[in-house]
Amino acid sequence: MLAHFGEGSRNEATIPEVNQQMLAEKVGTTRQRVNFFMNKFRKLGFIEYGGRLQVHRSLFTVLLRD
Repeated sequence: MLAHFGEGSRNEATIPEVNQQMLAEKVGTTRQRVNFFMNKFRKLGFIEYGGRLQVHRSLFTVLLRD
């Protein structure tokens, strides 16, 4: 959902500054699990982060398939 699926020609979304603990609280998991998946998604090229989180549309496509 962070990738704004179906919003015309927008390529990616930039999320305001957020840390892994905040994300973990929002989705109801631990910071360690968020860290695991963020590193995995970053290595696969689905996201970029460093102060601000950028979610590429390709992540949403993968999530819809699985």
